[in-house]
Amino acid sequence: MPAGPLLLVSDHVGGFVHVLTVPDGTETGRLTNRHLSEHAGFLALPGGRTACVDDRRGELLVLAPFGHELVEAAIPVAVPAEHLAVDPSGRWVAITTGLGKNGKPWSDLLTVVDLATGDAARVRTRVGEPGVTVLGDGDPLVVLRHREPGALAVHRLDDLLGAPPGCPPVTPHASLPLPDDGHGDAQAPYAGQVFAATGEGVHVARRDGDALVAEAVIPWGSPARGWYLRLDPRRRALWSTLRGGHADPLQWPAWTNQAWCHDLETGRTALTELGPGLVFRLALAKDRTAFTRIHPDGDDLILLDADGATADRVPLPAMDGAPGRGGTPWEGVQRRAVAASPGADWVAVTRGGHGEVHLFDARTGSEAARLKLGTPLHRGGHVALRTRTDGAEGDPVGR
Repeated sequence: MPAGPLLLVSDHVGGFVHVLTVPDGTETGRLTNRHLSEHAGFLALPGGRTACVDDRRGELLVLAPFGHELVEAAIPVAVPAEHLAVDPSGRWVAITTGLGKNGKPWSDLLTVVDLATGDAARVRTRVGEPGVTVLGDGDPLVVLRHREPGALAVHRLDDLLGAPPGCPPVTPHASLPLPDDGHGDAQAPYAGQVFAATGEGVHVARRDGDALVAEAVIPWGSPARGWYLRLDPRRRALWSTLRGGHADPLQWPAWTNQAWCHDLETGRTALTELGPGLVFRLALAKDRTAFTRIHPDGDDLILLDADGATADRVPLPAMDGAPGRGGTPWEGVQRRAVAASPGADWVAVTRGGHGEVHLFDARTGSEAARLKLGTPLHRGGHVALRTRTDGAEGDPVGR
């Protein structure tokens, strides 16, 4: 069994999952005909395991890259998978459904899974693209973040698992109002708090028995807003990327981007300019935070120190079929995915359409290896970097 870090690379278009050693790139495992949900992403579980959803087969996969068998479990779930989360113990998983290849939301199915027994239940909630978190502390609660109208809807896990067959509709046990434009979810397991990104800031709610109590909204501190939110398992902080500028996606080369980091203990917020273009997901290495920026004038990897200061800005080789002026940054174009582990000093960046993964030393910003896969990684694929004991499961929301 491998001892060092491992990189999971999903080509969700081609239907491949590769497991590679870091930094040398030796392939230790591969899955074929597995089309993972890029939107739901990878969910870190204890012991270096990872959960994800195969959107074509309709299965929740539990992958054990450090074990003897790569696929530890495959459990039927409703698809297309939109969001994926687990309770802090790593036992109970919830999967919401979203658009898939449809023009508007159409599915109201929610699946909850007990990984200890393999039991699963499907229920109907509300059509939309709900985010999800699973709170622990005794009897777990499944919290759905809805839009239009916005709300945090609270369901008791036992109620969901005990639902009869046939995907019955369920009513929330409790709810809190939210603005209609929520997008981005996080949970702080040690505090029993959930966070939802909205246009006016990050809404915070704390568990109180089987319900939620609203707390003060965390402002963005900028005219821009975050569409992506994640907990930093290295310290008690939230991260996002704030996007500003005209909402028209054809204007994407002029979008502004700021790294946003909010310390949950001190209440301080740090903002760092990242430059114009498309910046979305981020990755948390041992001591640095990584962002990739796509722009018609050139792409780069940006590494920030713990205090939010820019440490390195590294040019990335151009992609054939990259987004350009006059088009949107996500329709029929190549993209990049970024991954890191809070227990390692590596950052991986994909080069969509070229079947390449660039591996960087996060301490220096230097490229340590360029891994070539036998699959093109169209649309950038998706990646996760794990060590067996990195503590990444401290963020119990799929990324």
